[in-house]
Amino acid sequence: MANKGKLEVKQIGSPIRRQKFQELCLKGLGLGKLNRLRVLEDTPSIRGLITKVHHLVDVKEL
Repeated sequence: MANKGKLEVKQIGSPIRRQKFQELCLKGLGLGKLNRLRVLEDTPSIRGLITKVHHLVDVKEL
């Protein structure tokens, strides 16, 4: 696979008053509180979760 890098994902938005699946996507990414930061593998499943909550997270490639 070409995507063998890492992604730095930071939560910048709150899941309050959002659809339930968006809160669950944040939990799947290991987030849940504002400004929480996670370094994750760059895989298609992680990219899919990020796509669902792109307005609530900030992503940087490492």
